Amino acid sequence: MPEAEDATRRTRLANERTYLAWWRTGLTAFAVGIGAGKVAPELAGGPAWPYVVVGVGYSLIGIGFVGYGLYRLRAVESAIERGEYLAPGDRLVALATAFGVLLGLLTIALLVYQS
Repeated sequence: MPEAEDATRRTRLANERTYLAWWRTGLTAFAVGIGAGKVAPELAGGPAWPYVVVGVGYSLIGIGFVGYGLYRLRAVESAIERGEYLAPGDRLVALATAFGVLLGLLTIALLVYQS
């Protein structure tokens, strides 16, 4: 059984690293939110509200990443205890992808608008 214990230990450590990756992604989104919402309007001039909207969007997705990271950490840990695998939910992945695409399109729109 030492091999099984070692595999479980590695799986738990991988789960912890994944949790920290969710945090890094969330923190990056917060930084982009500040850049888009506060720094970019000062550099571009003109109305600030479109940048603030995009900055808030990036900050919201950052909150989502950090929150989902904790949810996922706990859910995967429970699955490990039961000896199961837990795939991420298709709806959540689709929602995060759609929100990311929307933010990307809004960012492109801002860049084109300011050109």
